[in-house]
Amino acid sequence: MPGSVQSIERAAAILRLLAEAPGPLRMSEIAEALGLAKPTIHGLLRTLCRVGFVDQDQPGGRYRLGAALLDLGDGPLDLNELRSHAINWADPLAARTGEAVRIGALQSGAVVIVHHVFRPDDTAQRLDVGSSLPAHATALGKALLAYAPNVAVVVAKGLPPFSHRTMTSPSALRAALQEVRERGWASEIEEMTVGQAGVAVPIRGPGGLVVGAMGVSGAIDRICDPAGHPRSALVTRVREAARAVSRDLSND
Repeated sequence: MPGSVQSIERAAAILRLLAEAPGPLRMSEIAEALGLAKPTIHGLLRTLCRVGFVDQDQPGGRYRLGAALLDLGDGPLDLNELRSHAINWADPLAARTGEAVRIGALQSGAVVIVHHVFRPDDTAQRLDVGSSLPAHATALGKALLAYAPNVAVVVAKGLPPFSHRTMTSPSALRAALQEVRERGWASEIEEMTVGQAGVAVPIRGPGGLVVGAMGVSGAIDRICDPAGHPRSALVTRVREAARAVSRDLSND
């Protein structure tokens, strides 16, 4: 059976991104959200506009779904599908790191936990599946916001503090999200809960669209090194697990 066609997957990712966005998007926003070069996105958008799947407000303007796709019905990846692909990698990650593992997706500006693996010890823990976490104060949230087209909507709702280290400044949050895009992973250090830290990596579906994130969290002295930075070995393991889930989703 022939393999997938990368250009078609990327075009589909653009359409899904435009379908989920609160308004028209710039080419730079689309490229940033999908992690692709602007020339690549420009060529795909030009073709999609030619066939009527995408419209442009004006030459050099923003893009939105075209009339030919106003009834686009697939929507974002089903959360159960995300969970079913991630579950095989979340359990081993918890065992290897000794920390709790969570899989989350962005909904209405917050992180919804779709899967949670307890820390593999005998301490009392609460199941977080179905709960919501603030995107701006968590590693999972920042891993998702870094590639989301609606960060402005999240900022407009306010960035409430949860600790003395929570980022409440829109400019500080945008700078942090740019750093996430540059290095490919996000962190939180006492931003949600004092004494706790976490690392998260985005999960990509077909075409490169970020559909979720995988992360570990725990006591700051276990997550971070003596200098206060996330331990490199931990980051590597989370990245490997998230990439494995992304491969599974793309090959499904």
